[in-house]
Amino acid sequence: MLRYIVAAGLLSLSACATQDVEQPRSVSTTAMPQVTIYHLEGRRSERIVWLMEELGQPYKLEYVRGDLRASMAKVHALGHEMPQVPTVVIEDEILVESGAIIDTILNRYAPGQLAPAVDDPFYPKHQMWMHYAEGSLAARLFSDYRAWRTNPPTQRSPLVDSEAVVQFAENHLEKHPYFGGDVFSAADIMMHFPLRVALGLNLVDREQFPNIVAWNEKVEARPAYRRMLAAARPDGMIGNLPPVEQRPPSDR
Repeated sequence: MLRYIVAAGLLSLSACATQDVEQPRSVSTTAMPQVTIYHLEGRRSERIVWLMEELGQPYKLEYVRGDLRASMAKVHALGHEMPQVPTVVIEDEILVESGAIIDTILNRYAPGQLAPAVDDPFYPKHQMWMHYAEGSLAARLFSDYRAWRTNPPTQRSPLVDSEAVVQFAENHLEKHPYFGGDVFSAADIMMHFPLRVALGLNLVDREQFPNIVAWNEKVEARPAYRRMLAAARPDGMIGNLPPVEQRPPSDR
C-alpha cells in the first residue's frame, strides 16, 4: 500500500511538499539507495516519479506545492552548476537529464525491469525512442511552439516540423502497442511528456493521430501513473503554457 510521510502543512499551496513514498522493494542487483527527486508539477521530472512508482521503490520528492518559483529555488539551493528539472540526488551524486537518470536507475538498481534485454529484437528501437523523446521530438516541438507563438505560420516549413516528428511515433504505434515493443517500458515513460505537449499545446491535430491518443489513454490508466499524479501533480497542471492558436496546414 502506498504510504506518504508528509510535512506539516502540505495541503497549503505555499507549503513544502516533501514526501517519502515507501513501497515494497523489487529484486535488484544493487540495493536501491536514497533517491531524491527535485520536481516541478507537470514537467519532465514526472518521468522519474512515474519510474519509481512502476518499480515499486521508495523515493523522496522535493517541491513546493503550487509554486513553481519556490520549487526551482530548491533546485538552485543545491548549488549545482546546471539547475534544472529533473534534478535527482542518488546518495551523494547529483544527476540531470531524465533519460540518463532513468538509464542509471534501471541499469544499476533494477536490471531486467522496464527495458528489453540487449539481445531482444526490440532493444534497438527501445533505445531509439528513449533518445528520440528529447533529441528529436521535444526539441522540435518546443522550437515550433516558440516560433509559432511569436509569428503564427501560414505555410509549412520545408524542414521537419512538429507534425513530422509526431507522425513517426504514430506510425510505430500502428504496428506495436508500446514504444518498447509488445510491453510497457521506460521508452513509454520518456515519450509520454513530449507527446502530451504536442497534443495539449495544439502543435498537431489530435484527430490525425488516433494511435497516439489510444496509447496515451492506455498508459495514463496504469496504476503507477495514477500514483504519480497523486504524489507529483495533486492539484492538476500548474502554470501551463497557452496553446498555439495557429499552426501551418497539414500535409495529410
